[in-house]
Amino acid sequence: MVVAQHLPYFDPRTLSKLEGLTLRVRGTVEGTVTGAHRSPFHGFAAEFAEHREYAPGDDLRYVDWKVYGRSDRVFVKQFEEETNFACHVLLDASESMSYRSEAAPLSKLEFAKHLAAAISYVVVKQQDAIGLVTFDREIEQAVRTGSQPAHWKQISHVLETTTARPKAVDPNPEALPPDIAERLAQRGVVIVLSDLFASPDSLMLGLKRLRHRKHDVRVWQIVDPAEEDFPFEDPTLFHGLEGWTDLSVEPRLLRVAYQREFLAHRESLRRQCRDLSIDFCVLRTDMPVELALRRSAFPG
Repeated sequence: MVVAQHLPYFDPRTLSKLEGLTLRVRGTVEGTVTGAHRSPFHGFAAEFAEHREYAPGDDLRYVDWKVYGRSDRVFVKQFEEETNFACHVLLDASESMSYRSEAAPLSKLEFAKHLAAAISYVVVKQQDAIGLVTFDREIEQAVRTGSQPAHWKQISHVLETTTARPKAVDPNPEALPPDIAERLAQRGVVIVLSDLFASPDSLMLGLKRLRHRKHDVRVWQIVDPAEEDFPFEDPTLFHGLEGWTDLSVEPRLLRVAYQREFLAHRESLRRQCRDLSIDFCVLRTDMPVELALRRSAFPG
């Protein structure tokens, strides 16, 4: 493990536990240098793809003489080129991501930042490219895709300076900024880190834009344990986020209804993501970062 200097969110103890993890893309990707993933562009590399007729100047080493013997026509073997890919991390920095319960070691935003750093470390280590976009109702900051270790410094700076700031209530918020898909020029893996506190229709609209551009989309819902377990017993004042007013409630009267709605929202998103061939994973902020990656999309 080599990190040129200490960078916030790039904790050496955590990074050492990520050795052996690999992010793989489903299907074909666009890339520019040789790596470990299938490209839609044909070259003479490892895996056979198809035949095409011989053209003057083609390398005779790739003529399929067996086909010539059967058809009396000269065909050249084409192969799938192995190439690198781009991984785009989309980090939700809306105010609700600032929530942290007493049982959680980190807020949702801090946990997501550590995840983003860990993802970038794994991707660059496997010689692929990583980019980062932070967003609320619009794009806040962006780091273009890169594959050099020095890229970690740029990502670390964005993570350090990203905060969840209060916003006025928007009656029709878009969960993902409408221009975010256009900003991701190179097709590849898109990992959305968000608590997904928005209407399913709004979320799906943004995800459909990404799928329309042929990205391999992964949605990781970041939840605080208290949001899932709702452990409150005594009368509690809940502070409104995203511009909503505070509310004093009796938790024991709401627990069953709250958990029913919470799970229904999640299952609606999971089902719609599955219909779009989008991976959906739930990660709690009381999980170690390396375990969260192993449970999501980084088999060892």
